[in-house]
Amino acid sequence: MSDIELAAVQERFADIVWANEPIASGDLVKVCAEELNWKKPTTYTVLRKLCEKGLLQNEDGIVTSLMSKEEFYSAKSEQIIEDSYDGSLPAFIAAFTSRKKLSSKEVDEIQKLIDGFKNKG
Repeated sequence: MSDIELAAVQERFADIVWANEPIASGDLVKVCAEELNWKKPTTYTVLRKLCEKGLLQNEDGIVTSLMSKEEFYSAKSEQIIEDSYDGSLPAFIAAFTSRKKLSSKEVDEIQKLIDGFKNKG
């Protein structure tokens, strides 16, 4: 899925699918009516759009994802860093930490990640 840009409502819809998959499309309509106050046509329109984007599939009335939630948000994060920081993770971290102080626990967790990457290297 090269186009990972989703509107907020589409992300919410995808979150519903990820939390309930596999889910029958009729049941998805009911969940969206309860959680999003949507009518059936709205649910099917958003489902169709996310199927066209390659995030979801609807086969024989059963809706499943083609990309996990973790894969989606990882790709989205990569795209943000690429688009906003010329692909530089250090530049992103510098910008992020200039406004938000990291706790000692967060610094330790990040250091463990870095050490793990170095050891794989």
